Amino acid sequence: MMYAFLLGMMMFAYSMVITRRVTALIRSFRLQSLFLALVTFSFAYKAANLEIYIVSVLLVMIKVLGIPYYLRRLMEKINIDESLGLFMNPLLSLVAALLFTFVSSLFAIIVLRNQDPLICISLIIAMVTMFIGFFIMVFRAKAITQIVGLLTMENGIFLLAAAITDGMPFFVEIAIFFDVFVCVIITGIFLYRINRLFTHIDVNRLTQLRG
Repeated sequence: MMYAFLLGMMMFAYSMVITRRVTALIRSFRLQSLFLALVTFSFAYKAANLEIYIVSVLLVMIKVLGIPYYLRRLMEKINIDESLGLFMNPLLSLVAALLFTFVSSLFAIIVLRNQDPLICISLIIAMVTMFIGFFIMVFRAKAITQIVGLLTMENGIFLLAAAITDGMPFFVEIAIFFDVFVCVIITGIFLYRINRLFTHIDVNRLTQLRG
């Protein structure tokens, strides 16, 4: 079952690079976070650890329900169009994602030789998720995608910590959740203000502004 959840994370990471619409990107992030919560729940069941159960519930509350809802409301308020503004088309983006997978697999085979296959696969998916999060931040024009890209990278880091180190200390994870949530709220406020001032949130056009 754990492998199925990890496969779900990988599938929705790929779907993020081929989508053309902001709402589809947010939906893919939500579903990837849901599979991450299921992976965490499986780790909690395996370790019989109450703290990891609580972390998986917090994942659902914050990343599956709270943040996607907030981003959808933000889109409605600033009334942006659906297009992501692609600097790279979906086909080339998918090729890049496959290249990330190949590099991550090679790294995992070299570093974790003779280790548990579950840890090896978790490392591959964590690295691919981080690469794809960074890719979205660089190759998508809408400023709201910077938030989704950052959150996707955080999903990869979280999976890496859960798989390799059996989870960070409970209070560290709570602090990270709080930081991520506050970061999204503040960035959303900035987006709202930028859109009111310049009537768009296209990062390509924002870089052309002069003081």
